Amino acid sequence: MAPANDIKAAKSTYEGFVNMVKWATPAICALVFVVILVIQ
Repeated sequence: MAPANDIKAAKSTYEGFVNMVKWATPAICALVFVVILVIQ
């Protein structure tokens, strides 16, 4: 089993990734929407 320090670092990295996905998904959707409006 991994030492506790590795698990804490992995949890921190995972939480950062999830947070980035939470913010990036709506931003990408908004960007796609704007591009579709510009193309029309």
